[in-house]
Amino acid sequence: MRILLLGSTGFLGGHTAEQLRALPGVRLLVGGRSAAADVPLDLTEGPAVLTGALRAAAPEAVVNCAGLVAGSTVRLTDVNARGPAALCEALREAVPGVRLVHLGSAAEYGPTAPGEPVAESAATRPLGPYGATKLAGTVAVTTSGLDAVVLRVFNPVGPGAPAAGLPGRLAAELRRAGDEGVVRVGDLSATRDFVDVRDVAAAAVRAATAPGPLPPVLNIGSGRATGVRDLADGLVRAAGFRGRLEETGAGSARSTAVSWQCADIEAARAALGWHPERTLTDSLTDLWKTLAPAGAAL
Repeated sequence: MRILLLGSTGFLGGHTAEQLRALPGVRLLVGGRSAAADVPLDLTEGPAVLTGALRAAAPEAVVNCAGLVAGSTVRLTDVNARGPAALCEALREAVPGVRLVHLGSAAEYGPTAPGEPVAESAATRPLGPYGATKLAGTVAVTTSGLDAVVLRVFNPVGPGAPAAGLPGRLAAELRRAGDEGVVRVGDLSATRDFVDVRDVAAAAVRAATAPGPLPPVLNIGSGRATGVRDLADGLVRAAGFRGRLEETGAGSARSTAVSWQCADIEAARAALGWHPERTLTDSLTDLWKTLAPAGAAL
């Protein structure tokens, strides 16, 4: 089976590539702007340019992990909204029978009711450009007429977590601080659903290879609500940090407006036979291992 992966250099895409390469019977094709890409393409170029490359590659499935979490509204729109739309249009022309797996975001939901896991049928009310552009990408995919599914990913964590998110940023700051000292963090009062990046990758692999049509949107999370403060404390334990975390009280506008969020993952269980296999402790321990200097106590 020929599977084309976009966004292989990112956090989610890198883990997805690793699992696809290990899957018997799969030939992984990496698409992107790099000279080393198997399929040279740039989603921002538009469908007319993409069609030829996709027709030549002739994938049986495409997994789109490409996306942008920060930047100007114009750039977010270009990558998160226009990119998926162009991809869908080109796929309809080049390989109309292809399975498309697109990674969306829990930010598409916006505020949710505290204590109630959010299902795919919930209203989408994104609060900022990131969530809004990811939602636009989701709409482009779900209305494309393709055999497509959007995996709406909650808060991924695990080895290689980037500094753009709290787990990766806090891990890097703990390493810089050494064993002791003070590490300043923002408001940790929110509650989130943290899911291991390797479990997200496993869901993407299952979605790409599953027989038959899938629901248009599937939540991919742990199904557990975790206080952000608990996550920070768990990372402190994994690091063996003996200093002090100091909350400055200055959190992001999104954290303030979305105080509680947790995924209902029953649809993904039913459609993919998927469930998260790793605990948050596993995720944080392995995140720290990827940052700790060689020979350091873990």
